[in-house]
Amino acid sequence: MRADARRNYEQLVEQARIAFAESGVDASLDEIARRAGVASGTLYRHFPTRLDLIEAVLAGQMAHLVDLGHRLLAAEDAFEAVSAWLRAALAHGLTYRGLSAAVMNAALDRETDPVANWHAQMFEVGAALLARARRSGAIVAEADDADVLRMVGAIAWAAQDTPDSPARADRLLTLLLNGLRHGDVRP
Repeated sequence: MRADARRNYEQLVEQARIAFAESGVDASLDEIARRAGVASGTLYRHFPTRLDLIEAVLAGQMAHLVDLGHRLLAAEDAFEAVSAWLRAALAHGLTYRGLSAAVMNAALDRETDPVANWHAQMFEVGAALLARARRSGAIVAEADDADVLRMVGAIAWAAQDTPDSPARADRLLTLLLNGLRHGDVRP
Protein backbone atom coordinates (compact mmCIF):
# COMPACT_ATOMS: atom_id res chain seq x y z
CA MET A 1 0.00 0.00 0.00
CA ARG A 2 1.32 3.46 -0.87
CA ALA A 3 2.13 5.77 2.04
CA ASP A 4 -0.87 8.05 1.42
CA ALA A 5 -3.23 5.09 1.05
CA ARG A 6 -1.84 3.58 4.27
CA ARG A 7 -2.32 6.91 6.07
CA ASN A 8 -5.92 7.17 4.78
CA TYR A 9 -6.61 3.60 5.88
CA GLU A 10 -5.24 4.24 9.38
CA GLN A 11 -7.17 7.51 9.70
CA LEU A 12 -10.39 5.82 8.63
CA VAL A 13 -9.92 3.04 11.17
CA GLU A 14 -9.10 5.51 13.96
CA GLN A 15 -12.04 7.77 13.17
CA ALA A 16 -14.35 4.76 12.90
CA ARG A 17 -13.15 3.55 16.31
CA ILE A 18 -14.02 6.95 17.79
CA ALA A 19 -17.36 7.22 15.98
CA PHE A 20 -18.38 3.67 16.91
CA ALA A 21 -17.54 4.37 20.56
CA GLU A 22 -19.62 7.57 20.47
CA SER A 23 -22.60 6.42 18.41
CA GLY A 24 -22.41 2.66 18.05
CA VAL A 25 -21.62 0.68 14.93
CA ASP A 26 -24.43 2.37 13.03
CA ALA A 27 -22.46 5.65 12.98
CA SER A 28 -22.55 7.49 9.67
CA LEU A 29 -19.87 6.24 7.28
CA ASP A 30 -19.88 9.59 5.48
CA GLU A 31 -19.18 11.31 8.81
CA ILE A 32 -16.31 8.89 9.48
CA ALA A 33 -14.83 9.72 6.06
CA ARG A 34 -15.23 13.45 6.74
CA ARG A 35 -13.50 13.15 10.13
CA ALA A 36 -10.67 11.19 8.50
CA GLY A 37 -10.25 13.97 5.92
CA VAL A 38 -11.05 11.76 2.93
CA ALA A 39 -13.88 11.42 0.44
CA SER A 40 -16.56 8.80 0.98
CA GLY A 41 -15.29 6.98 -2.11
CA THR A 42 -11.93 6.49 -0.39
CA LEU A 43 -13.67 4.91 2.58
CA TYR A 44 -15.60 2.53 0.29
CA ARG A 45 -12.46 1.60 -1.69
CA HIS A 46 -10.81 0.48 1.56
CA PHE A 47 -13.97 -0.88 3.19
CA PRO A 48 -16.66 -1.96 0.71
CA THR A 49 -19.07 -2.82 3.52
CA ARG A 50 -19.74 -1.58 7.03
CA LEU A 51 -18.66 -4.98 8.35
CA ASP A 52 -15.27 -4.61 6.63
CA LEU A 53 -14.73 -1.38 8.58
CA ILE A 54 -15.97 -2.95 11.83
CA GLU A 55 -13.53 -5.83 11.33
CA ALA A 56 -10.63 -3.43 10.80
CA VAL A 57 -11.54 -1.56 13.99
CA LEU A 58 -11.81 -4.80 15.97
CA ALA A 59 -8.62 -6.47 14.71
CA GLY A 60 -6.24 -4.87 17.18
CA GLN A 61 -8.63 -5.13 20.12
CA MET A 62 -9.34 -8.80 19.56
CA ALA A 63 -5.63 -9.57 19.21
CA HIS A 64 -5.02 -7.68 22.46
CA LEU A 65 -7.65 -9.75 24.32
CA VAL A 66 -6.18 -13.00 23.04
CA ASP A 67 -2.65 -11.88 23.95
CA LEU A 68 -3.81 -10.75 27.41
CA GLY A 69 -5.39 -14.15 27.98
CA HIS A 70 -2.18 -15.95 27.03
CA ARG A 71 -0.16 -13.75 29.40
CA LEU A 72 -2.67 -14.31 32.22
CA LEU A 73 -2.27 -18.08 31.87
CA ALA A 74 1.09 -17.59 33.59
CA ALA A 75 -0.33 -15.48 36.45
CA GLU A 76 0.06 -16.91 39.93
CA ASP A 77 -3.58 -16.54 41.03
CA ALA A 78 -5.87 -18.47 38.66
CA PHE A 79 -9.05 -16.76 39.91
CA GLU A 80 -7.59 -13.27 39.53
CA ALA A 81 -6.34 -14.21 36.06
CA VAL A 82 -9.74 -15.41 34.83
CA SER A 83 -11.43 -12.42 36.53
CA ALA A 84 -9.07 -9.93 34.84
CA TRP A 85 -9.62 -11.51 31.45
CA LEU A 86 -13.41 -11.66 31.80
CA ARG A 87 -13.43 -7.99 32.85
CA ALA A 88 -11.35 -7.08 29.78
CA ALA A 89 -13.66 -9.12 27.53
CA LEU A 90 -16.70 -7.42 29.06
CA ALA A 91 -15.17 -3.96 28.61
CA HIS A 92 -14.58 -4.81 24.96
CA GLY A 93 -18.19 -5.97 24.63
CA LEU A 94 -19.43 -2.65 26.02
CA THR A 95 -17.29 -0.49 23.75
CA TYR A 96 -19.49 -0.39 20.66
CA ARG A 97 -23.28 -0.33 20.97
CA GLY A 98 -24.91 -2.65 18.44
CA LEU A 99 -21.71 -4.56 17.68
CA SER A 100 -22.98 -8.05 18.45
CA ALA A 101 -26.07 -7.75 16.26
CA ALA A 102 -24.19 -6.13 13.36
CA VAL A 103 -21.47 -8.76 13.34
CA MET A 104 -23.83 -11.71 13.71
CA ASN A 105 -26.23 -10.54 11.00
CA ALA A 106 -23.54 -9.70 8.48
CA ALA A 107 -21.42 -12.77 9.22
CA LEU A 108 -24.28 -15.07 8.23
CA ASP A 109 -23.84 -13.92 4.62
CA ARG A 110 -20.08 -14.44 4.42
CA GLU A 111 -18.04 -17.47 3.47
CA THR A 112 -15.09 -16.36 5.57
CA ASP A 113 -15.64 -14.47 8.77
CA PRO A 114 -12.60 -12.99 10.52
CA VAL A 115 -14.75 -12.09 13.51
CA ALA A 116 -15.72 -15.74 13.94
CA ASN A 117 -12.03 -16.65 13.84
CA TRP A 118 -11.23 -14.04 16.51
CA HIS A 119 -14.08 -15.27 18.66
CA ALA A 120 -12.77 -18.82 18.33
CA GLN A 121 -9.36 -17.62 19.51
CA MET A 122 -10.97 -15.73 22.39
CA PHE A 123 -13.02 -18.78 23.34
CA GLU A 124 -9.88 -20.92 23.30
CA VAL A 125 -7.95 -18.64 25.64
CA GLY A 126 -11.00 -18.02 27.86
CA ALA A 127 -11.58 -21.77 28.10
CA ALA A 128 -7.92 -22.31 29.01
CA LEU A 129 -8.15 -19.71 31.79
CA LEU A 130 -11.37 -21.26 33.11
CA ALA A 131 -9.90 -24.78 32.95
CA ARG A 132 -6.85 -23.62 34.90
CA ALA A 133 -9.10 -22.00 37.51
CA ARG A 134 -11.20 -25.18 37.78
CA ARG A 135 -8.09 -27.38 38.18
CA SER A 136 -6.76 -25.12 40.94
CA GLY A 137 -10.10 -25.20 42.75
CA ALA A 138 -10.51 -21.44 42.33
CA ILE A 139 -13.89 -21.86 40.61
CA VAL A 140 -16.57 -24.53 40.79
CA ALA A 141 -15.93 -27.64 38.72
CA GLU A 142 -19.36 -27.36 37.04
CA ALA A 143 -18.50 -24.01 35.41
CA ASP A 144 -18.94 -24.69 31.69
CA ASP A 145 -16.66 -22.63 29.44
CA ALA A 146 -19.30 -21.82 26.83
CA ASP A 147 -21.90 -20.93 29.46
CA VAL A 148 -19.55 -18.56 31.31
CA LEU A 149 -18.47 -16.81 28.11
CA ARG A 150 -22.07 -16.52 26.92
CA MET A 151 -23.00 -14.99 30.27
CA VAL A 152 -20.29 -12.34 29.83
CA GLY A 153 -21.70 -11.57 26.37
CA ALA A 154 -25.20 -11.42 27.84
CA ILE A 155 -24.00 -9.02 30.54
CA ALA A 156 -22.56 -6.72 27.86
CA TRP A 157 -25.80 -6.87 25.88
CA ALA A 158 -27.99 -6.30 28.95
CA ALA A 159 -25.97 -3.34 30.19
CA GLN A 160 -25.18 -1.61 26.90
CA ASP A 161 -28.13 0.76 26.76
CA THR A 162 -28.41 1.64 30.43
CA PRO A 163 -27.33 5.04 31.74
CA ASP A 164 -24.92 3.39 34.19
CA SER A 165 -23.73 0.77 31.72
CA PRO A 166 -20.13 0.22 32.95
CA ALA A 167 -21.18 0.18 36.61
CA ARG A 168 -24.14 -2.12 35.94
CA ALA A 169 -21.98 -4.45 33.86
CA ASP A 170 -19.37 -4.54 36.62
CA ARG A 171 -22.03 -5.39 39.23
CA LEU A 172 -23.41 -8.18 37.05
CA LEU A 173 -19.95 -9.58 36.33
CA THR A 174 -19.11 -9.47 40.05
CA LEU A 175 -22.25 -11.53 40.72
CA LEU A 176 -21.16 -14.04 38.08
CA LEU A 177 -17.62 -14.24 39.47
CA ASN A 178 -18.93 -14.69 43.00
CA GLY A 179 -21.14 -17.49 41.75
CA LEU A 180 -18.20 -19.16 40.05
CA ARG A 181 -16.03 -18.87 43.11
CA HIS A 182 -18.54 -19.61 45.82
CA GLY A 183 -21.35 -21.18 43.81
CA ASP A 184 -23.55 -23.95 45.06
CA VAL A 185 -24.21 -25.68 41.75
CA ARG A 186 -26.97 -28.30 41.69
CA PRO A 187 -27.95 -30.51 38.77
